[in-house]
Amino acid sequence: MNYIIGTELMSLERAHLVRLGVWALASIVAGTGLIVWARRSGIPGFWRHAGIQTAAWGAVDLAIVAFAWHGLVLRDLPEAIALDRFLWLNIGLDVGYVMVGITLLVIGRRAPTRPGLMGAGAAIIVQGLALAVLDAILSGAIVRAA
Repeated sequence: MNYIIGTELMSLERAHLVRLGVWALASIVAGTGLIVWARRSGIPGFWRHAGIQTAAWGAVDLAIVAFAWHGLVLRDLPEAIALDRFLWLNIGLDVGYVMVGITLLVIGRRAPTRPGLMGAGAAIIVQGLALAVLDAILSGAIVRAA
């Protein structure tokens, strides 16, 4: 194993997990704030559902960070390549999340009595885009390091 690649890659993965953890915590705080604000304002539809989605995605992301942090290991070049391929699969899934969000947004817009669909869709779009950017940052760093 090339020790430099292994330690540099582990450092890149840690930085990625820190960024994802910050995003997760920000999502939990923002989502919870939206839920509380919507309840107190009496505006339950769009903003409440956006808050629920945002907080839920943040909680899942935080669990992923905790699990992945404990699973960090030194990787060699073939494992770095495998990680990069996995990240591109993940970016594809992130784009899929954006498409689901757009679908909910369009359906919600056509059903004026269902603003919650629009709120959930908007929040899913934001989460999918953010996760795609975070994954692309790590992928680019891996390519430059290898």
